[in-house]
Amino acid sequence: MIHHETDLLTVRRMPELDGGTLVLAFSGWMDGGDVSTGTVQRLVHLLGAEPFAEIDSEPFFIYNFPGSMEVTAMFRPHIEIEDGLVKMVTMPENTFYCHEPANLILFLGKEPNLHWQTFGRCIFHLAREAGVERILFVGSFGGAVPHTRDPRLYVTCSDEALLDEMEPYGVRRSSYEGPGSFTSYLMTQAESAGLQMVSLIAEIPGYLQGANPLSIEAVTRRLAKILKLSLDLDSLRSAGTAWELEVSTAVEQNEEMAEEVRQLEKAYDDDLLDQQADEG
Repeated sequence: MIHHETDLLTVRRMPELDGGTLVLAFSGWMDGGDVSTGTVQRLVHLLGAEPFAEIDSEPFFIYNFPGSMEVTAMFRPHIEIEDGLVKMVTMPENTFYCHEPANLILFLGKEPNLHWQTFGRCIFHLAREAGVERILFVGSFGGAVPHTRDPRLYVTCSDEALLDEMEPYGVRRSSYEGPGSFTSYLMTQAESAGLQMVSLIAEIPGYLQGANPLSIEAVTRRLAKILKLSLDLDSLRSAGTAWELEVSTAVEQNEEMAEEVRQLEKAYDDDLLDQQADEG
């Protein structure tokens, strides 16, 4: 069954932005360290952005994917049972938030398993109706950055003029060939939808699992600068510093891991010096 995007969107009040920006975050493929969803969740909280629309999740997700327990657990909804009573089930949500004073819409969702074209049309339709001109995706991947350094930020744009515009923000231009994300697909369609799109991908420590508060803080800080937002990031900075101390303490207790981190630090610093020399 082919769905029309207006049938899948529930909009309580359409914002009226003037050349606004839509910031996307998705859990799944490009959300290492929870940096994609964590960064946008922080912006929603810090700005007090209000939810105003949702994309119906039902047509876009697989719940009973076959395979091992480790694989299938990534697809099935989370359920809570307490003392023999079922308490709740958490289904995927795809929610738009708005902060009109900043000319900004924020989106938190789960990367769709199915019907990418239809999901994309939903996003594009809402963006155009709300007065958005630019879409910005923030994501992350595990790489060779040590936890004691800021993540590297890579940029991909839907048109060349945007690359020059992003240059002052200390980003590197992406080069990649391989399995693609939904947001990469979305970027290939942005121009025909009459929209610009920028993808900012943070390279974070690949040797750590779970949420990475230090990288979330660093990316939130950089994103606030790009979006020209004046935010109090002290609480994020405190959480990041405490996390870094905890990780460093654990790393120093493992001689092999400590040596690996020292090597990553040296490679990171040498790379930074080389880049500064090239720019100089």
